[in-house]
Amino acid sequence: MRHVIALDVGGTAMKGALTGLDGTLLYEERRGTGRERGPEAVVESVLRFAEDLSVLGRERLGTAVEAVGLAVPGIVDAGRGVAVHAVNLGWREVPLRELLGRRLGGVPVALGHDVRAGGLAEGRLGAGRGTGRFLYVSLGTGIAGAIGIDGRVEAGSHGRAGEIGHVVVRPGGPACGCGGRGCLETLASAAAVGRAWSAASGDPDADAADCAGAVESGDPVALRVWQEAVDALADGLVAAVTVLDPRVVILGGGLAEAGDTLLAPLRAAVAERLTFQRLPALVPAALGDAAGCLGAGLLARDLLAALAVRT
Repeated sequence: MRHVIALDVGGTAMKGALTGLDGTLLYEERRGTGRERGPEAVVESVLRFAEDLSVLGRERLGTAVEAVGLAVPGIVDAGRGVAVHAVNLGWREVPLRELLGRRLGGVPVALGHDVRAGGLAEGRLGAGRGTGRFLYVSLGTGIAGAIGIDGRVEAGSHGRAGEIGHVVVRPGGPACGCGGRGCLETLASAAAVGRAWSAASGDPDADAADCAGAVESGDPVALRVWQEAVDALADGLVAAVTVLDPRVVILGGGLAEAGDTLLAPLRAAVAERLTFQRLPALVPAALGDAAGCLGAGLLARDLLAALAVRT
């Protein structure tokens, strides 16, 4: 059976799959990245995972893999096939497309950004399907976005479009890993909410999910912490809505798992900030943590389609 490899590399874990050219899931597996062993070891883990999936595909499906889609975090230059920088993996200027293609004997490889790949999947297969224009926002350890336009995701001229987490919403606010201050992700990511609630509650092990639970039980301190994050997120989303005019805003990542505990106050906060702008639908992501891997599969299939047109 004709098939491709899809790989989604995260800070601590990797998701891999074999999919048919029609998108049918044929096999899936998860592995650790082993980032504690250093960036070179993580690269080798990715290459080995792809190699193992290639062998498995040939054995089980009777044909060689036709393409690979690889989604990775950080700054990605998809045109050059290079992982430019990923803080959580220690990568700098890693030519992943070349390395992976060489390991698999010349198989074509599509390299993409993990959140943009997840947005691509949500746009074609999930909550953004049929909407035309959408903004996908992942609220995890950090915050990143993907701008969806008619079935594709806009990468920008330098591969850095959608970085809504680094929109400054509180000038002079908390220091951000990017070097700025008051960036959205320092205030409204799952990690930021977890830090704020840990400090407010006095529990060093508390996280964003604990804060959401306390909000649902009516804890006034948790409500204050939560509302501060919601207000910051609303400010960031209004800036994005003003520039992009999306039909739908799709919220994914760990913080979005709070469901209406997040969405209800966020919808109200965004609505009260709008003047001339049209209020987009704010909806939860539909594909969960499978979005990145599904998006990587789409990248591989899109690459095959593009190669077929050239020939």
